[in-house]
Amino acid sequence: MAISKSFLTAAFMLSFLLFHFAEAHESIQNIGPKSSLLGIDCGAACVARCRLSSRPNLCKRACGTCCDRCGCVPPGTSGNQQVCPCYFNQTTHGGKRKCP
Repeated sequence: MAISKSFLTAAFMLSFLLFHFAEAHESIQNIGPKSSLLGIDCGAACVARCRLSSRPNLCKRACGTCCDRCGCVPPGTSGNQQVCPCYFNQTTHGGKRKCP
């Protein structure tokens, strides 16, 4: 009985470690923003999105952050939030919309 308990404990610990290492290996393989995995060029998309902004550098920085997180940027210079709900739902600490 004691051997079976220790065997089960060892098997559980081994499976836990293998799972942990598999996840670590997968995260190392996927380093980089989601956008590069999905094939979107966030820089170009944000330049297009922010071209009419009164503060283009601020707009591009916020847009780039949102694009990296969501992997998409709505078309046009404003609106079209239904195309990319993740982008639309990002908020600042003050509760305002983060993404331009």
